[in-house]
Amino acid sequence: MDTKAYMYVLECADGSLYTGYTTDLDRRLKTHNAGKGAKYTKARLPVKLVYHESFDSKSKAQSAEALFKRKTRQAKLEYLAHQEQTWKP
Repeated sequence: MDTKAYMYVLECADGSLYTGYTTDLDRRLKTHNAGKGAKYTKARLPVKLVYHESFDSKSKAQSAEALFKRKTRQAKLEYLAHQEQTWKP
């Protein structure tokens, strides 16, 4: 059974971006900042949520994550700049 899911983008302490998917944004962000998230973010704490999109299924969130990860850093920054978020690189 699919449920609401999110593709999210984090900005790490070193300025790099991390993209993932989850069904619980708050819990996942806390997990990352506790050093128990992805190996990548564990070495780049703290992280902050800079963008997310919601989807009606986990598979759609995973697809969005995969598409975003294939973009160049510049393309990611341009995408984020055009969203309704206040984050500026």
